[in-house]
Amino acid sequence: MLDRLTEINLDDLFDAAGLMRLRHTSLQRLLWPWARRFALVAHEFDNLVGEHGLAHGSSWLAHRMTAGAQVSGGDHVPATGPAVILANHPGMTDTVALIASLASRPDLRVIALDRPFLRALPNVARHLILVPEHDVGRMGVLRAGVAHLKQGGALLTFPAGEIEPDPATFGRRKAVDSVLRWSDSFVLFARRVPQTRFIPAIVSNVISPEAQRHVLTLLRRTSHDRQRLAAALQVAMPRYRKMVARVAFGPSTQGCDCAADSLRTAIVGEIRHLIEQHGARPRVPGPFSP
Repeated sequence: MLDRLTEINLDDLFDAAGLMRLRHTSLQRLLWPWARRFALVAHEFDNLVGEHGLAHGSSWLAHRMTAGAQVSGGDHVPATGPAVILANHPGMTDTVALIASLASRPDLRVIALDRPFLRALPNVARHLILVPEHDVGRMGVLRAGVAHLKQGGALLTFPAGEIEPDPATFGRRKAVDSVLRWSDSFVLFARRVPQTRFIPAIVSNVISPEAQRHVLTLLRRTSHDRQRLAAALQVAMPRYRKMVARVAFGPSTQGCDCAADSLRTAIVGEIRHLIEQHGARPRVPGPFSP
C-alpha cells in the first residue's frame, strides 16, 4: 500500500507541475522522499478512519495540514435525516476540514471524483461514492446517493466538480463567478427524496498566497493549473501549511419547500451570501473547533 501511494503521489506532483515527460528520469529520485512522507501520512489517515471513523481521521489530517480551523453555522446541519451538504472546493485541505466539522453526521458519505489516490485508501473509500470521469456509470452515482438518502443518511458533494478559487486568496468575485457555474445535478436528489434538506457550505483560507507565488507555480499557464500546483506544493512543504481554514454553513432548504427548478437558485443565493459574509481571511488564528 505504501509503495502504491508513493507512486501515485509522484504521478500527481509531476502531473500538477506539467512535467509528466520527466516522470521516469533522475528528477523523481529528488521528489521520492516527499512522496514517501506523504504516503506515510495518508496510510495513517486511512488507518484512523478504519478505527475511529471518517470525521476523526479527517480531524487528525486537518491538524497535520493546516494551522486549525474556524467553524460557524454548524447548527444548520441536522443531526439526523436525509441531508445534502453542497460546498465549494478551493483546495486539497478543504475537504478534510469540512468533513471534520461534520462530525455530527457519522453516516456521511462523500461524492468525489474517482482518483487512484482515493482507491488506494480502502477505509476512506468505503465512505465515498466515486464519480467516473466519463458519463458512463454516473447514473450509478445517482442511485447510490438516492439510496443513502432514503436510509436517512447525509451526503457531501462539490457541484463545481473541480478545484475552485479560494475566496480568501483570490477574492470573493472569482469565488462567486465559480459558484454561478455549478452543476444543478443535485436537484435530482430533491426529486427522488423530497424530504431531503440541502445545506450550503463554503470553505476559505486554505490556499496559501505564498504557494501561489512559488516560481514553479508561476510557470504554469492557466489559473486552474497554477492553483492545482499550489495546492500540491502546500501538501509537500510544511511552510505553506500555516493557514487557518474557515468553514461556514448556511440555513438549509428542504427539497419540497420549493420547486426543483428553483432549488438551485436558492442554494446559489445562500452560497453567495456565505462568501460575502465569511469568505475573507480570518484575522486571528484559532484552534480546530468542529
